[in-house]
Amino acid sequence: MPDTLARVRDWAGQPVTETPLKGGLSHRISRVDAADGRRWLLRILDPRVSAAGLGIPLEQEIANTERAAEAGVGPRVLHRMPGALLLEYLDGVTLDAPAVRELPEPITAACRRLHAGPRFAGDFSVFRKLEQFLALCREHGLRTPDGYEDVLPAAAEIERALAARPLPSVPCHNDLLPANLIRCGTEVRIVDYQLSGNGDPAFELGDIAAEAEYDPDLTARLARAYFGEDDPRLTARVRLNLIMSNITWTLWFSVHHGLLREQAAAADFDYEAEAAGKFARAVRDLGDPGFGRLIDDVRGPRPGPVARGPHPGPATPRITQGGLYDRTGPGGRGRETTR
Repeated sequence: MPDTLARVRDWAGQPVTETPLKGGLSHRISRVDAADGRRWLLRILDPRVSAAGLGIPLEQEIANTERAAEAGVGPRVLHRMPGALLLEYLDGVTLDAPAVRELPEPITAACRRLHAGPRFAGDFSVFRKLEQFLALCREHGLRTPDGYEDVLPAAAEIERALAARPLPSVPCHNDLLPANLIRCGTEVRIVDYQLSGNGDPAFELGDIAAEAEYDPDLTARLARAYFGEDDPRLTARVRLNLIMSNITWTLWFSVHHGLLREQAAAADFDYEAEAAGKFARAVRDLGDPGFGRLIDDVRGPRPGPVARGPHPGPATPRITQGGLYDRTGPGGRGRETTR
């Protein structure tokens, strides 16, 4: 940190002071104040995080942070240093779960801007991340919640269902817990691109819903706000990704606590309780009588018997290259929402 602060001081051309900010479990975040009153955010990237599979490679994270800034969603990158970024300080309010439950429309507007922006370096799949975490837990004998292996067949069933009608990938944050959302006036900005990559936009929404503990009605509202209309297939897709968020990030805490013990000991955070809470919510949702209906909905209706000639099937949902929802039916005209 002293060498990094010296680089910031030299860049700023004046004395600077540093105030560490609490909340992150991986990288070190500080507010930096200059003598002339200007303020920035300093993000010191710990290479052990990506080495443990808990984040993407540091160069990818830096590149994606810059691309999110280009999209007008992330903070501007003001100065790059070896293993560190000096970022625009967003003068706003860090959201908590109740606030995220109150703001689905501004949050989805931020997601649409991000998803319409430059492609990210690297791709992301929650299912491949789950496989990676499982391999690490088994290799290192890390503790997982009792019964964890019992939900893996359901996770595989969810992957098969989602693969039946995939959405084109878009640049996604993939870790939208409330603390990564900053309300600046009427807009929401997004920070911390540690797990970013091109992926399914429905996982982005499902992850928001999981982290802020949305109920099914609020999750449907979130999907409607993003996609522009009610569609049970898209709502089901978001709800299944909510479940996958809880299943997969349960193991993030197991891996972090097990492989980064020094960091974990200094964090004053109950990793086991957080993992247990996420897993309990996943088990609850998998055991809900409506789970099978979500699987059926996301796959779409099966063709029925045709009595008199061809019958136009349901319109196919897709995301345009700009990240906006479009719905084109047979014989009809495509429609695209505005940002």
